[in-house]
Amino acid sequence: MTSPPRSASRLTSAGTNSGDFSRHDWTLLLVTSLIWGSSFLWISFSLDAFHPGFIALLRMALGAAVLGISPAARKPIPRSSWGPLFVVALGGNAVPSLLFPFAQQRVESSVAGMMNSTSPVMVLIIAIAMTRTLPARKQVVGLGIGLLGAFMLALPNLTGADAQPMGVFLVTLAVLGYATSNNFIPPLQQAFGGITVVFWGLVISTVTLLPYGMWGLLQSDAYTGAIPASDIVGPLIALTILGIFGTGIARTMFANLVGSVGATRSSMIGYLVPIAAIVLGILVRNESVGLLEIAGTIVVLIGARIISRGKPVVPAAMPEVSETP
Repeated sequence: MTSPPRSASRLTSAGTNSGDFSRHDWTLLLVTSLIWGSSFLWISFSLDAFHPGFIALLRMALGAAVLGISPAARKPIPRSSWGPLFVVALGGNAVPSLLFPFAQQRVESSVAGMMNSTSPVMVLIIAIAMTRTLPARKQVVGLGIGLLGAFMLALPNLTGADAQPMGVFLVTLAVLGYATSNNFIPPLQQAFGGITVVFWGLVISTVTLLPYGMWGLLQSDAYTGAIPASDIVGPLIALTILGIFGTGIARTMFANLVGSVGATRSSMIGYLVPIAAIVLGILVRNESVGLLEIAGTIVVLIGARIISRGKPVVPAAMPEVSETP
């Protein structure tokens, strides 16, 4: 006798663990933070030889390829769940993977990493919009502080001789995509498993990006011969690491974290990613970070910490997902 499929109506963006983070949750959070913090560096290296469109395509394809080795990843997902899956695929994969390389042609990797710290604030804004419910007072205070920090982060790139407003705008859109996607991950992860959801999301993203990505390859310095062949090896290795670890493996780990602790609490990763991004950007790429940007990061982290400790917003009911076609 086969057991009946789980009822998905109870699955929401709140996750299955409403208590303290378990040791496994903390491991997922810290390891994923380290991997994603280094992703901005790998993107920066990849841009030395490849067009942003090809970077986005190859990292999606490599991520899907490495996950596809596991039979668990290739389990089918019924059509009734394709809607939320497409939100995850496009909002959390395809769009940010394209926007970040374009943004990092305008702003340094450390700045892109610092602006990623606004993600907890964006997750809360989306939660308010979805539930149409005002958060607790602590969360309102945290939201205000976080928005102030985000403005401090963006200001050096919006004004002055080195202003790069388009870069700031692209990073903001990418982080918004992540924040939206994270609210749709929990019911999918709980019904089908993180590796399955991420694999099919990456497959959809690869197909979506294929035409533009191949055009991007033709525009890449590595293809046109604008750089010597010896200068292609480093960026290609960086792009491979970005695809396998920063996309396939890290996305799966994060999907499992979101499914466990929920979208809002998992956004705590935005506290930790900038630290690795800043340190690596300064040490490896010899990038510079201004005092206002450092202060803005601190303010954002304070606001995000207050948000996480406030009374949680009642999670939005998510589209039902069924384990049967």
